[in-house]
Amino acid sequence: MLLAIGTCAMAQYPLAQGENQLNVGFGFSSWGLPVYIGIDHGVHRDISLGGEVSFRSYRERYKDYRYNHTVMGASFNGNYHFNTILDMPVDRWDLYAGLNVGFFYWSSPKNYPGGHTSGLGLGAQLGGRYYFSSKAAINLELGGGNAFNGGKIGLTIKL
Repeated sequence: MLLAIGTCAMAQYPLAQGENQLNVGFGFSSWGLPVYIGIDHGVHRDISLGGEVSFRSYRERYKDYRYNHTVMGASFNGNYHFNTILDMPVDRWDLYAGLNVGFFYWSSPKNYPGGHTSGLGLGAQLGGRYYFSSKAAINLELGGGNAFNGGKIGLTIKL
């Protein structure tokens, strides 16, 4: 009986209009291991808008020298959630795709001869979440065009 009640309680859109969710996790990159935290807001049952901050620090060997780098970023995203159009079960899965734009500050030593620069980045993402409870999900996102390059994996918590 408790299982039936819990399943029925989750029969709603992954991020309903007016709801917020917190995302935290790690990114995939050839420049260190980024960590991120972000929030998404449901503006429609199929559309969310959000923001995110990220940080990474890594060490690079260039010729015979080692250089320490730091990359910090802030970005905004918009996603379309495909659950309605694909007639997916909304109580467990959330499949989405969207665009993001952000600014990334790349800090390298003054004597670094390489070409890392700060700047504006535009990217795209394709992601999914699996809700293992009514409030929590694991997420995986693949993308490119920004400082994350490969994607992200993390935890989503409905607020």
